Amino acid sequence: MPTIVLHLPHDLLSKLAAAGPDGTVELSLDVRTGEPGQPEEAPQPSGPLAPLLRTGLLAPGTRLHLHQPRANRSATATVHADGTLTVEGKLTPFRSPSKAAFAVTQSQANGWLTWRLADGRTLDDLRDELEQSEA
Repeated sequence: MPTIVLHLPHDLLSKLAAAGPDGTVELSLDVRTGEPGQPEEAPQPSGPLAPLLRTGLLAPGTRLHLHQPRANRSATATVHADGTLTVEGKLTPFRSPSKAAFAVTQSQANGWLTWRLADGRTLDDLRDELEQSEA
């Protein structure tokens, strides 16, 4: 009997958590019929973070940190290969750094300046590096 392997997207848990009152969740599957054992193509990044991902200045799995000591707020977000960010404690992925920052702060925030890498650089610093390398 053949084995069926399902690869589920990272936002599956958020869809399950957002189930309606009757518990119904609608999911769609992207069925691929490639050869078993052949690697899947990585998703192409899109959205505002795509140029940083395509050039390697930002890598999938990178953890970003937002820290606002006066407001006693901290958060961590993870960058995904498709260009989205998931914020710990939030169910849905975000396409833009500013929307991810808003989800944490509940006020307008420039995510390019508020999210930082472990070394202290902001996403805006990475964007500047990209511009300088292209000049």
